[in-house]
Amino acid sequence: MPRELLLLRHAKSDWDSDAGSDFERPLAKRGKSDAPKVGSWLYREGLVPDHIVCSPAERARQTAAKVCKRLDFKKKRIVWDETIYEASVPDLLGVLARCPEAAATVLLVGHNPGLEELLCHLVGDEIELPDDGKLLPTATVARLEMPNDWKTLSPGSAQLLSITRPKSL
Repeated sequence: MPRELLLLRHAKSDWDSDAGSDFERPLAKRGKSDAPKVGSWLYREGLVPDHIVCSPAERARQTAAKVCKRLDFKKKRIVWDETIYEASVPDLLGVLARCPEAAATVLLVGHNPGLEELLCHLVGDEIELPDDGKLLPTATVARLEMPNDWKTLSPGSAQLLSITRPKSL
């Protein structure tokens, strides 16, 4: 069964908010408009995930909620995994290993640098950096063709299909 992984970095957060910690920082105005745009694009492309795993950090939660609304994916089905916040590649591989075997398309909503490091691990180091040097800026989706088993994801085992930024939508 062909599998796909959608890596979504949370949308733009509000650095000027009164949040008590980084974990509690909410989305900025731009983030609140980019996240639904991304959700609509995923829906139009037929990329509705079977399984969504998300960081419980506020900006990631808000991003996932806005994306899910456009995908007609019930928020209560989202798996909130605190491992994703400040995650390393081994942490994120562990998150993916816990995905249901039957899930053909998984959406992972999280943070940098972990998501960029995971992307490089999965597809290898031959990813061309964009002119601005940012592989996954906020609200960007990387689409990967994955091996058949979420539990065995070795370096270079995935193929990058696309990277889509919200400003291109």
